Amino acid sequence: MTQRLLSLWDEQQSAYVAHRENRFTAVLDVLSLGSDDPHVLDLACGPGALTQRVLAALPRATVTAVDYDPVLLGVARGALLPYGDRVRIVEADLISAGWPSLIGPGPVDAVVSSTALHWLSPDQLLAVYQDAAALLRPGGVLMNADHLRFDNRSPTLLDLSNRHDERTQRNGFAAGALDYTAWYDEAGRDPSLAALLPEREKRFADRPPQPLAPLDFHLAALRTAGFAETGTIWQYLDDYVVFARR
Repeated sequence: MTQRLLSLWDEQQSAYVAHRENRFTAVLDVLSLGSDDPHVLDLACGPGALTQRVLAALPRATVTAVDYDPVLLGVARGALLPYGDRVRIVEADLISAGWPSLIGPGPVDAVVSSTALHWLSPDQLLAVYQDAAALLRPGGVLMNADHLRFDNRSPTLLDLSNRHDERTQRNGFAAGALDYTAWYDEAGRDPSLAALLPEREKRFADRPPQPLAPLDFHLAALRTAGFAETGTIWQYLDDYVVFARR
C-alpha cells in the first residue's frame, strides 16, 4: 500500500509541477559529483520521493529524512523499508528550535528539499537555512527544489507561469492524477494511516499557507545564513533548484 501511495504522490506532484523529474535529475547530478558515500539530509521529505531517488541513484549514500506530517512519515517508513539502515526517518518540526539535535552525530554532506519549504514564513525559512548551514560540513551543499514564483516586478513572467501552472494541472488531473486532498483521502483507506489523520489535522490547524518568496529572497536568506556561494542549478519558468555551498 505504501509503495502505491508513493507512486500516486509522484503522479499528483507531477500534476502540480511541470518537468518535476528534471529538477530531481539536477539534484542527483550535483550529488553524484561529490562524495561516493554522502550523508544527505532531506528536509520535509514527505512520503520519501526525493529520498528514494537519492538512495536508488547513489548506492553508497545514506539519508536522514525529516518531516512532521505523521501520514507522510507513515508512507515513507513503509515505502523506504527496502533500503534498510541506509535511511533514517526522523519526526521533527522544522519550525521548532530543537529539530537539528534530532539529526544525529557528525555533519552532513548535503541538505536537500523538494516542494516543501514554501510552507515556511520568511523568518522561519531563514532559521531553517541557518540550521542547515550549521549541520553541513565545510564545502557541503544545499539544494532546494521548489516553486518560488515571480512577483509584480515581472508581470509577464508571473502571468505566463500562472497560466502554465493551470494548464499543467488541468492536463495532469484529466490524465487521472489525484489532487492533494484526494491523495490524503486515498491514504485514509489504509487503517494505520487513517488513525494518523486526526493528529495531522491538529498539527497543521494553525499553519496557513505563507506568501511565496521569490528567488532573490531565498538567495539573500542563504547568504545571511552563512553560505559562501549561492545560485541556481535549474529553472523552468518559476520552478527552481536553488543551490548554496557552505
